[in-house]
Amino acid sequence: MSTLAWIAIAALAVWGWLLLGQGFFWRTDQRLPAPVAAAPEPGTWPDVVVVVPARDEAEVLPLSLPSLLAQDYPGRAEVILVDDGSTDGTGRLAEDLAGATAAGCGGGRAGDGPEGDSPGAPAGGRGDGPEGGAAVRRGVGLPLTVTSPGEPAPGWTGKLWALRHGMALARARGPEFLLLTDADIAHEPDSLRLLVAAATGHRLDLVSQMARLRVASGWERLIVPAFVYFFCQLYPFRWINRRRPLATAAAGGCVLLRAETAERAGVPESIREAVIDDVSLARAVRRSGGRIWLGLADRVDSVRPYPGLAPLWRMVSRSAYAQLRHNPFLLAGTVAGLALVYLAPPATLLAGLLTGDGTAAWAGGLAWAVMTGTYLPMLRYYRRPPWLAPLLPFTALLYLLMTVDSAVQHYRGRGAAWKGRTYTRPETMPDR
Repeated sequence: MSTLAWIAIAALAVWGWLLLGQGFFWRTDQRLPAPVAAAPEPGTWPDVVVVVPARDEAEVLPLSLPSLLAQDYPGRAEVILVDDGSTDGTGRLAEDLAGATAAGCGGGRAGDGPEGDSPGAPAGGRGDGPEGGAAVRRGVGLPLTVTSPGEPAPGWTGKLWALRHGMALARARGPEFLLLTDADIAHEPDSLRLLVAAATGHRLDLVSQMARLRVASGWERLIVPAFVYFFCQLYPFRWINRRRPLATAAAGGCVLLRAETAERAGVPESIREAVIDDVSLARAVRRSGGRIWLGLADRVDSVRPYPGLAPLWRMVSRSAYAQLRHNPFLLAGTVAGLALVYLAPPATLLAGLLTGDGTAAWAGGLAWAVMTGTYLPMLRYYRRPPWLAPLLPFTALLYLLMTVDSAVQHYRGRGAAWKGRTYTRPETMPDR
């Protein structure tokens, strides 16, 4: 056989393994409310504090924060928004939104005091948290505390520094659970209730959902479903959710975490340098003996827009090389693997047809067909047309280029950059 035919057969063999041996990663059935939240609801609903790190989020906050403040949760809950050095008025906007949400809600909440107060909240007005002032807004909805931690200390990424501050304030309230959710994440009214029911009913220490990302623009439709597809391939949810797990990960946009588990795992101090903080958080929880569940979300959505290729490129490239532990050999292997798995099938099919190499043509075509079939469930989940599935090789080529660009930026000394902050290379950070 020709070299072209061997390449096509190798790609087909890999796809045979991915189809059957990689935890059925392509299936999209790991979701709430079933099967995890099918457990009976707790007799007494535990206290929850929601922590939202936010940096320059004025654009998306009106679409996300009201959904948290209006949660239909039977127990006691409150929201702490950590304004991480924003320059666009994020903190003041959050307070205004809390007032508007309170005015728009009709009726009280179960478990609230006469004014909707949460028992652990400060007395009102302005109060001093462990590391700074906090403005508290109350109303019929969940109480909101807006606070700011100042600039990150050396060796901390900005988000984890904000989470550290918010979690310290939360622990003073003594909740059983913490909901760590990003500022661009909107929740349906029963989202918190379903998360807590799943955690208590199945004795889980961490319940995380991969928020449904926005797919409005043309580039979002092409790239976003593939982003989640690749994540599932790298971290098969079924492997993560096993009693004896074969993989560990979480989705940072929506993480319900037991407060005592966070203490036992030393979170966030133990992962303070992490750029890919969600996976690092899950690994810290797992090392401490915690049980984890991760699934796709039906009632949690990201409202952050990515109208063009450039912002999507930055989203992927800022952390791609960190995922490879800044290892050039892993980079080379990843590039070769992406080329074999995603680019070789259509390339060998076309080359085989042009050169008359029948073996290369049928093997490459079959590999492409299997690839296309495994992508269809994710497109259905995102409500995208099936004709996008054969374009997956082109999207994979973009991801390959984004990964290479991430390495180039790293070796230029720029590290991971996000919203005006550039993080140094891990080897230049202070020792733990």
